[in-house]
Amino acid sequence: QVQLVESGGGLAQSGGSLRLSCAASGFTFNNYAMNWFRQAPGKEREFVAAISWSGGTTWYTDSVKGRFTISRDNAKNTAFLQMNSLKPEDTAVYYCAAGPSYTIVDYWGQGTQVTVSS
Repeated sequence: QVQLVESGGGLAQSGGSLRLSCAASGFTFNNYAMNWFRQAPGKEREFVAAISWSGGTTWYTDSVKGRFTISRDNAKNTAFLQMNSLKPEDTAVYYCAAGPSYTIVDYWGQGTQVTVSS
């Protein structure tokens, strides 16, 4: 059974940091690119960041470049999203997702709430 379990969300102040984790099981983790998406209230889900299966290539949406860093540990079947210099507009439910390439998704996690106060 495929599972993607996010953790690390919560409340942060503007300018603060949070680190999200995504623990994967039930599939061959190092065969898949890992993505992070987010969905703010009343908005569509949007792509945030992705990392190739090897970790050698990363992609970011423009609004998080220079502030967020995606990484992965294939030995631990876990992906991460380090979020620095958080802004209120980063408030959303964050989802990790696995797929054959960036923005292409086979599996979704259940999401974790990130709230940034001004």
